[in-house]
Amino acid sequence: MNQEQVINACIQDGIRLTRFLYVDNGCTIRGKLVPTERLSGRMASGQGLTVAMQAMNMLDQLQAVEGMGPVGEIRLVPDPESFVILPYAPNSAAMMCDMIRLDKTPWDACPRSFLKRMIAQAAAHGLTVQAAFEGEFSLFRREGDGSDPSHYQPIDTGLCFSSTAMHAAAPVIDAIMAAFAAQNIPVDAYYPELGHGQHELPLRHAPALRAADNQIWFRETVRSVAANHGLVASLAPKPKLDQAGNGCHIHWSLWDAAGETNLLYDGADQYLLSRLGYHFIGGLLAHLPGLLALTTPSYNSFHRLQPHFWSSAYTAWGPDNREAAVRVASGAWGSESTSINLELKASDASNNPYLALGGLIVAGLDGIARELEPGAAALIDPGNYSDAERSQRGIRRYPTTQAEALDALEQDDVLMDALGSTLATAYLAVKRSEYAAFAAEDEAFEVRHHIEKF
Repeated sequence: MNQEQVINACIQDGIRLTRFLYVDNGCTIRGKLVPTERLSGRMASGQGLTVAMQAMNMLDQLQAVEGMGPVGEIRLVPDPESFVILPYAPNSAAMMCDMIRLDKTPWDACPRSFLKRMIAQAAAHGLTVQAAFEGEFSLFRREGDGSDPSHYQPIDTGLCFSSTAMHAAAPVIDAIMAAFAAQNIPVDAYYPELGHGQHELPLRHAPALRAADNQIWFRETVRSVAANHGLVASLAPKPKLDQAGNGCHIHWSLWDAAGETNLLYDGADQYLLSRLGYHFIGGLLAHLPGLLALTTPSYNSFHRLQPHFWSSAYTAWGPDNREAAVRVASGAWGSESTSINLELKASDASNNPYLALGGLIVAGLDGIARELEPGAAALIDPGNYSDAERSQRGIRRYPTTQAEALDALEQDDVLMDALGSTLATAYLAVKRSEYAAFAAEDEAFEVRHHIEKF
């Protein structure tokens, strides 16, 4: 869509307010709303936003970041290509925004602009990236005021993939599917998952920027539709500490500039994976300790990343190995050359998808540039190797806390250089403040806030 088409669609569909959305360094979806009669001007000039918002954490605590105080403004400039009419909010639409300085250049602290830069770097290598986020969420009924985690009770206790769990969630899942269809967001599959009240709805792959936008619409749609049904949908990594956690695995493939050839595929390889694919995995594993600060960035994330929980806990890779950090996903029968893809398990929906996917691209491109090898494939749960075997294979345990991952990010020159000093400094400050805040409180405080925020 272009600007004129967006405005015509708003008039035709009786839209009163359009949300100008962005995702901040606390990984919260925020924004401002514009009346339709003001939309043309705001699309041209952007909607003003204080620079301080990129120093705000998920508890609305403003951090002391140089250049992000009370003085200064940027503009939220919407991308017409991201326009959707919101089927779960009356007379409302939304667009994702880039953060633009008053001189009309991208702000260094804009996460969406960071992803755009990484897409351009991939293109300079003759690569186009297709990606999809595989979202899981838990459906709860809120009992009482929600001030205690026990007030959130799962809608069912059905078994993994069970038809009883399908039946319990059928009305709200049907409404969620209808909402995705109304927004032209294709869904790949649906199934109940292992945790009580847990469900999974993987989206179809799309070009990298659209894939990240789709993840925002996923978060907004699932939570909003559930709320309209009197339920709470939480995408928190570990909304119940005694139940399976919610991941948001990232699937991706690499294509030529024309988008016609899947460059991950090599029919002569035992895993059908090209040397390019091996090098990309090598880069990802090399940078994974710091990358976790972008893909699994919340305090709650590290309750999920435990050995033997199918969420991955070690820097290993393997063919269809769901305990490995990177899984080589087997292709569809008869179309392996176009369907083979890679999956990062260490990702959840508490991340900013622009930072997570952009960081993944950075790490992989570094692996390609340096021709890094990922080592031997893990054909068992890497947690079942002995310490000596893991050491011999170059397999490392992940950072076990948010603080350790943030330190690893700060020490990773490749990721830090790609983020740039403005974005990296603000992100580290915001996330370290979250770690300090949650570390000072009990588990009930942690779980309640993550259920509510994600």
